[in-house]
Amino acid sequence: MANRFAKLIFIPAPGVGHIVSTVEVAKVLVNRDKRLTITILVIKPPSVDTGLTINACIEALAKNTVDDRISFIQLPQDEASSIFDPEDLMSFFNVFIKSHCKYVRNVVSHMTSQSDSGRIVGFVIDMFCTCMIDVANEFNVPTYLFFTSNAAVLGFNMYIQTLSDEMNKDYVIELSHSDTVLSVPTFVKPLPTKLFWNLVQIREGLDFVLESIRKYRGVKAIMVNTFLELETFAIETMFADTSIPPVYPVGPILNLEGGSHVEKPLDDDLIKWLDSQPHSSVVFLCFGSLGFFDESQVKEIARGLEQSGHRFVWSLRQPPSNQTSILPSDYEDPSVVLPDGFMERTRGIGKVIGWAPQVAVLSHDAVGGFVSHCGWNSLLESLWFGVPSATWPMYAEQQMNAFEMVVELGLAVEIRLDYKKDVFNPKANTVVNVTAEEIERGIRGVMEDNEVRTKVKEMSAKSRFAVVEGGSSYESVGRLIEDFVKDLS
Repeated sequence: MANRFAKLIFIPAPGVGHIVSTVEVAKVLVNRDKRLTITILVIKPPSVDTGLTINACIEALAKNTVDDRISFIQLPQDEASSIFDPEDLMSFFNVFIKSHCKYVRNVVSHMTSQSDSGRIVGFVIDMFCTCMIDVANEFNVPTYLFFTSNAAVLGFNMYIQTLSDEMNKDYVIELSHSDTVLSVPTFVKPLPTKLFWNLVQIREGLDFVLESIRKYRGVKAIMVNTFLELETFAIETMFADTSIPPVYPVGPILNLEGGSHVEKPLDDDLIKWLDSQPHSSVVFLCFGSLGFFDESQVKEIARGLEQSGHRFVWSLRQPPSNQTSILPSDYEDPSVVLPDGFMERTRGIGKVIGWAPQVAVLSHDAVGGFVSHCGWNSLLESLWFGVPSATWPMYAEQQMNAFEMVVELGLAVEIRLDYKKDVFNPKANTVVNVTAEEIERGIRGVMEDNEVRTKVKEMSAKSRFAVVEGGSSYESVGRLIEDFVKDLS
């Protein structure tokens, strides 16, 4: 009976979306097999306000995670490495996360010295925490990667490494700044190079991506937050590539109960208003935890909304209040940045709110369209609830997510595919505003295109079946668990 429990060490990146997905996949695993226990090692983010948000997120998730086979340990933090400069994102990856390796080593060493009835069978690390693979190797424990984005982007990253090895890094960077297209194995159609993930467009970022991908190739398996019916081509392409570790589609992994933020519930006034609206008549605009715009862009959005004539709920956030913060906040009075008279003219037609509990709004019967920054969690949520999206990507891999949803899969309409914004260093932005006419066209498309709406409803049903008994992700999770526990006696 000495090894009847299989312990897993989960290490998420210190971002709300990454932590929420990690906790949710942990819940899926322990609910499926009583032999599994999971310890989640939490890296506190360096900036104070982000740290407070993460702490509240962890507290809320822990409160909602009643299973005693999931536990949380907050790691200590080096004072020197916790000084965060939003303008130097690479130091966050290269210095800050790596500085926690010694603390992970200490925790695991303590766990292995305990004479209990279980043993550590694997590290499950976030896509940005590949430095932890070295720690797992020290304990002779296999590493599994949890890729919180989609299979097509995972394949893109793998291909960029191959391309860099075959050509050179300068070629990749030049390509990413060109106005051409590239055939990427996990995309059906050629991918415009201007949509490349912004990290591969600079030398330091590309170096980090290449180092990470080389480590990806050495893990035992890769879990991806997607499902076979959604990304059939990308997943089957990777299944056939023997240079890539076994891929397990385990999604959609979603937090549908809320409790992932310092969460205020959907306020009564908004609920009453939504309850009074016709079915699928409201477009919801929400741009993620880092999404904000300057005043000139806010005015274009307002004009586009007004010209579209559609009912709306708009989560409007203001830029970070100080230089060490990356988080937007709510306006005390949003009318200060809106066109004169906008609030009066749209009274009864729309609601301008601050932070929004996204799942609660998307799940409401009145909501029929979603203007989104195309974070992968947000797109999976919109598909789950059968709400088509209009794409307004901002940073990271969101442009490629938007391309896949619009061009590859026909599950969204385009506002822009190539919009890029540096949310970490707003002073560096040279973005051209999305015009009111583009916004109006996108809103009309997402609310009125019945072909896209039908396809999204069909994919919604497939996403819900994927995770129940007999579904593709359910079966994939079962195979993954067998891999975890196969050496238990």
